[in-house]
Amino acid sequence: MEKRYIFLVRHGALNAREGKRFIGQIDLPMSQEGINQAKRLSQVLSCVPLSHIFCSDLQRARHTAEIIAEKHNILPTVCQELREIYLGEWEGKSFEEICRKFPGDFIQRGKDIANFCPPGGESFSQCSRRVLPKLDEIMQTTTGNILIAGHAGVNRLILCHILGIPLANLFRISQDYGCLNLISYRNEKYIVKVINKVYQIISA
Repeated sequence: MEKRYIFLVRHGALNAREGKRFIGQIDLPMSQEGINQAKRLSQVLSCVPLSHIFCSDLQRARHTAEIIAEKHNILPTVCQELREIYLGEWEGKSFEEICRKFPGDFIQRGKDIANFCPPGGESFSQCSRRVLPKLDEIMQTTTGNILIAGHAGVNRLILCHILGIPLANLFRISQDYGCLNLISYRNEKYIVKVINKVYQIISA
């Protein structure tokens, strides 16, 4: 079987004021900086042959996919399964607020990041059980190179799975805004080639 490539990218940056908060599935738009990062990815990937582009249905990932798709004349396929992890009642709250109001939960999260579930939300283990089957489905139903515009958490889950890294260590993998990860695929085997490659932002 011919070798294929997965271009796994993270969406561009959000507004700076959203920093150090639990965002999860809050449907925030990208900032102008984030749009510029997506445009830079579009330029970098403009000569790469892509057969399909997939993305989360959250607008920051969808917009990133649409910007990249323009140069490839491809309509992105939107997949709810590729959404970022759902953080339930913690979404929109700052790290400081959670630490102050729920100190026991915050400590427990640090002890078992893979299985801890915020009130009303999901754990990374639960999130992986919707993301990874979707990745396999995508690879089994397509040909050629594909691009996935995802999120930091989702991308880390995919990379941990391929690299055989326990989810307890998922935050040892950096995923900066607008980054690119490159994964090869042949005979149902994945190999990670590049992680968290970040390109210089072009001017608006």
